[in-house]
Amino acid sequence: MLQKILIANRGEIAVRVIRAARELGIKTVAVYSELDRDALHVRLADEAYALGGQTAAESYLNTEAILNAIEQSGADGVHPCYGFFSENADFARAIIAKGVAFIGPPPEAIDEMGDKVSSRKAAQRGGAPIVPGTTEFITSADEILAFGNEFGWPLVIKAAYGGGGRGMKVIRSADEVQEAMDSAKREAKAFFGRDEIYIERYLTWPRHVEVQIVGDTFGEVVWVSTRDCSAQRRHQKLIEEAPSYGMAPGIEEAMGEAAIKAAKAVGYYNAGTVEFIYQDDEFFFLEMNTRLQVEHPVTEVITGIDLVEWQIRVASGEHLPMTQAEVAAERRGHGIEVRINAENPAGGKFLPSPGTITKLVPSDGFGVRWDGGYESGDTISQYYDNLVGKLIVWGKDRPTAIARTIRALEEMVVEGVATTIPADIAILQHPDFQAMLHSTKWVEEKLDLSNVEAPKPAAPAEGEDPLVQRNTTVEVNGKRFDVKMWVPDMPMVAAGPAKAAKKPARSSGGSGGGGAGSGNVEVPMQGTIVKVLVEVGQTVEVGQSVCVLEAMKMENQITAEKAGTVKEVKVKQGDTVGAGDIVVVIG
Repeated sequence: MLQKILIANRGEIAVRVIRAARELGIKTVAVYSELDRDALHVRLADEAYALGGQTAAESYLNTEAILNAIEQSGADGVHPCYGFFSENADFARAIIAKGVAFIGPPPEAIDEMGDKVSSRKAAQRGGAPIVPGTTEFITSADEILAFGNEFGWPLVIKAAYGGGGRGMKVIRSADEVQEAMDSAKREAKAFFGRDEIYIERYLTWPRHVEVQIVGDTFGEVVWVSTRDCSAQRRHQKLIEEAPSYGMAPGIEEAMGEAAIKAAKAVGYYNAGTVEFIYQDDEFFFLEMNTRLQVEHPVTEVITGIDLVEWQIRVASGEHLPMTQAEVAAERRGHGIEVRINAENPAGGKFLPSPGTITKLVPSDGFGVRWDGGYESGDTISQYYDNLVGKLIVWGKDRPTAIARTIRALEEMVVEGVATTIPADIAILQHPDFQAMLHSTKWVEEKLDLSNVEAPKPAAPAEGEDPLVQRNTTVEVNGKRFDVKMWVPDMPMVAAGPAKAAKKPARSSGGSGGGGAGSGNVEVPMQGTIVKVLVEVGQTVEVGQSVCVLEAMKMENQITAEKAGTVKEVKVKQGDTVGAGDIVVVIG
């Protein structure tokens, strides 16, 4: 068994791995950026090492800094979690070259299955049907146009080395091709460090069904359960459930068998997920995620299997703990997982909502589990993913699980940032969801969120103890040490010139524009300008995009709320802006 594991990630999944390792008696090592110095995963780990930098590229995607932390800590295993380096074969090889166990699949499998284009070829070898699309990278808009003209519109662009909806753009007509391709490549580069893309036909009303598999180094592979992940927005999952419900007889078993064949075709071991599209009683291979999935806990609650423990045991050279028949015998009831994201769903816009969580009280009760990465007082940065945590609920059947999840969501308290909870409740209460009539497009095309409002700021607390605990840190040769002290509850003042206060974010949830069409186009959240779409003297219409803002790794179109002529452009590509900042003035 491994003795010390470095977790090359952050947030709730780093916390999840730390807890699993601790239960196995394994020491844990955290790494952190400048912004995560006091993050929950850092506080829980046995040791922590600074990576430096703020953005993902400067910290969690800094191979040299992570390798240095491995050497300093003496870790004999590295868990990549998901995102960042989790599907990067070069990173896996660098870990293995140091004589350290990589808690994931072999680099060769990552190469073939982590690249969505080559994984489609592998699926074909294994006999799984694939959605019509390209089996080579797309390098120009002309290739997309040619494919669309031959197979019809809409199409979808996907990041070849990504997942989770990042770098994914739907193209409904030929005139959208260039802009969609540029945006997809930017997002893919920002989140995965690579910008290769490919295209597929965009199915009209599909469900997203995936299969959790685990393999060992002795050639055994089992499929643990299916999961339905059709409740999505921006091609990113909101609610997942296990097992997949309401499919034609025999489909689930056929998917499981196809997933195992695909995994064995590339010599796969450790945890992975094979994703399928299901429509009209047929299924098509979508992609394989060569890592642990965000939604893995919903499989755990219906099987009692700790998938992270299995990952660690496989990486330690052990056999799978169960056979396929034993896994199937463990399944019972129904599970639902809800991703609580720091987003404002008002009006269905799902705008990123970075900031400090002033109060967080997770739900509790029978059959309820919370996997979180933050606590009260922690800050969610614009530079990272906006997942606050995951609410996982078990019920004896699907109706019970739905009712219990609604109850748990209504009890949960999150203040200081907007979250997706109101939209989650609306989804779970809707007859379409309860009857399993929704698809991956249902949230954006059918669900009415017009009555969802942005949360109101919490009232300041009264009568608090005048002394409060303050935490600070000291770094010695890059290793982190905590210092706690109790001091009067007074604001901390930083040395240096004072800065003008930012305007508060507007609560309307709009994508841009000044109040009542004033002509001052404001950004609704903190972020980075990745593209300016207008220039001084240009005529614009109401609703026209004037710039593209990246926040929490998602691109947001900032639009004009007034028609007129552009009088001033206050930003340029690469500028960082705050909520309420004016970016364009229209006269």
